[in-house]
Amino acid sequence: MTWHIGVIGGSGLAGGIALEGAEVLAVASPFAEAPVAVTTGTLHGVRFSFLARHGAGHAVPPSAVNYRANVDALKRVGVSDVVALSAIGSLREAMAPGHMVAVDQFIDRTAGRVASFFGVGCVAHVSLADPVCGRLSALLAGAAEDVGAVVHRGGCYVAIEGPQFSTRAESRMYRAWGADVIGMTGMPEARLAREAELPYAMLAMVTDYDAWREEEAGVEAAEVFAVMQKNAEVARAAVVRLAQVLPAERAGVAADRALEFALATPAVHRDPALVARLDAVAGRVLRQ
Repeated sequence: MTWHIGVIGGSGLAGGIALEGAEVLAVASPFAEAPVAVTTGTLHGVRFSFLARHGAGHAVPPSAVNYRANVDALKRVGVSDVVALSAIGSLREAMAPGHMVAVDQFIDRTAGRVASFFGVGCVAHVSLADPVCGRLSALLAGAAEDVGAVVHRGGCYVAIEGPQFSTRAESRMYRAWGADVIGMTGMPEARLAREAELPYAMLAMVTDYDAWREEEAGVEAAEVFAVMQKNAEVARAAVVRLAQVLPAERAGVAADRALEFALATPAVHRDPALVARLDAVAGRVLRQ
């Protein structure tokens, strides 16, 4: 199997990378009214497809991101694996602003977001015990280290609804729960990638210390944006390096077959309209 890496990140990420044969695709998804813009091309002979999580110009807040359409669009263009780049706040002293964290666990505190492709008329239950692909995460972390980033391999990401940052009480509570970093976009993105049988890894960029350090002022957006700009070049360099270090052949991983035994609704009872919408993310098992 060949690699085709889907990258979900900022709106300017793809523009700063010299993709060979770059083209912008307008990908129609049954989970969105308007097509999803995907920039695709090759890096060192590997196909990469980039998607701006918040749309052009970062115009969509975390709670309004169409996570289903984003993941569905990447599946439709043939992506084999998903790399997520995201800004985060740190809940641990050692994870300092400017550092990167290869996230390996999530706590989902979001509310009101559609968290599954499945539903009434076709029920499925995938395993999410290990939401991140260990192989892809290790390759991504190594690529970031190769370009000079300080990378923490492993960290629990608590996903909050936003768009406001945490209160001090919330920040202290998340630390007590065992969360290491905090963000607003990791969920339901990771859940949906698993349902779409796409191995997922997140390289999260620390921008601030959230609000748990009593002796310091709480996080402000200007501070976050300033560190994000500095980290953007490192993120781009890590993506380019990832293209260089990927194994020549892509062996299968467990996430590739996450739906193998997940469908609970027999074919005779499935809603044809919902099944039709699932043609990309679940077509492999629905056609069996």
